[in-house]
Amino acid sequence: MHRINQLFENKKDRILSVYYSAGFPALNNTLDIAIWLEKAGADMIEIGIPFSDPLADGPTIQESNKVALDNGMTLDLLFNQIKELRSKVTVPVILMGYINPVIQYGIGRFCQSCEDVGVDGLILPDLPMSEYISEYQDKFTDHGIKNIFLITPQTSDERIREVDARSNSFIYMVSTSSTTGAKDSFGEVQASYFERVRSLNLNNPTLVGFGISNKVTFGQACAHSNGAIIGSAFIKVLGSSDNLESDILQFVKSIKA
Repeated sequence: MHRINQLFENKKDRILSVYYSAGFPALNNTLDIAIWLEKAGADMIEIGIPFSDPLADGPTIQESNKVALDNGMTLDLLFNQIKELRSKVTVPVILMGYINPVIQYGIGRFCQSCEDVGVDGLILPDLPMSEYISEYQDKFTDHGIKNIFLITPQTSDERIREVDARSNSFIYMVSTSSTTGAKDSFGEVQASYFERVRSLNLNNPTLVGFGISNKVTFGQACAHSNGAIIGSAFIKVLGSSDNLESDILQFVKSIKA
């Protein structure tokens, strides 16, 4: 069974996925952070592909992208850095980024590189569903790559059902109609949205992202979904850390406690 599907088969709730930018805070931190996240108890890992114009990302992730690019991060280097990923990390690993760098790299070459290093899935927020179906779906499937779609509070029930029909791993529930960034809690608007999605009885599990920053928001998200994704809050920890391994352990423990 595919690693992502196996995760949701084995664990129905309180799944924690953690995002960070490849090449941040230092160029060669990419694989080590993944190793330490798994040791700390993360259930899934999202490695961001640094890009100069990250449309869905707030200031924290934008800054980490800039630092990574200034450090010299490229897709070639990223795949080289994680070529030993599967000898050191067993949890599902997803790449999250934007379609332009993928096109520049070459879609066939990109998919082959993902398969070679053991990447399980992709989140490409600016890849339209129609284009995915016509241009990318077969290539992703041939290389064992799951494509993860996003929905937002503005997504209609009809569209959510279409996303569900086209998905075969999980659905990324964007919590708010804004860019990424940590929040202290969720309000009634988010709670209503979470309940609306849950009432649709979708075939695919869901994870909530955008605004998850602490134990409180993680718990609120998990009350309405299978788990949550943390990005900006974790990147802030990385950016201020003097001991990455220790601080990653403490951060994950503080979320899952």
